[in-house]
Amino acid sequence: VQLQASGGGLVQPGGSLRLSCAASGHTFSDHAVGWFRQAPGKEREFVAAIRWSGGDTFYGDSAKGRFTISRDNAKSTVFLQMNSLKPEDTAVYYCAATLSDYVVRGDLYDYWGQGTLVTVSS
Repeated sequence: VQLQASGGGLVQPGGSLRLSCAASGHTFSDHAVGWFRQAPGKEREFVAAIRWSGGDTFYGDSAKGRFTISRDNAKSTVFLQMNSLKPEDTAVYYCAATLSDYVVRGDLYDYWGQGTLVTVSS
């Protein structure tokens, strides 16, 4: 089972990035896929999640109104569109998959990708 996160990079404040999480080796039809982030010296933070079946979405407070999570079933890929980026969004972003209903809890995720670094700076 693999989750491959990509799309991070350096962006100026106010800019946009789209992260991708490609899933392989497993059928995630019963799972939710989430994005978490961790900045240096800070705890891991829930960003957003989407149920693979049905497409219900969930957002952390920092993501509401700026980030959009979506999925492409045919490509087994989940996207995180991030707009109006701020320096405080700088972090390593991880995608993960869970069978749990409590999608905000990182400790309940079974599969994790390797992370992609997002740096928001002028």
